[in-house]
Amino acid sequence: MNQQWHKSSYSDGRGGNCVEVKEGLPTAVRDSQNRELGHLDVPAHEWAALLTSVRTIR
Repeated sequence: MNQQWHKSSYSDGRGGNCVEVKEGLPTAVRDSQNRELGHLDVPAHEWAALLTSVRTIR
């Protein structure tokens, strides 16, 4: 499984709204502007529910 951080394609290039995700179990999410603050671990079922909700809204 890929263990690299990926920046959201929706993050703007001006230093705001930057989110990075690291695939794995659990999925890790962090603010790319404040990496030193750590990350949130999101269980697989909750990450899947979030993605489903986002795709439905779009």
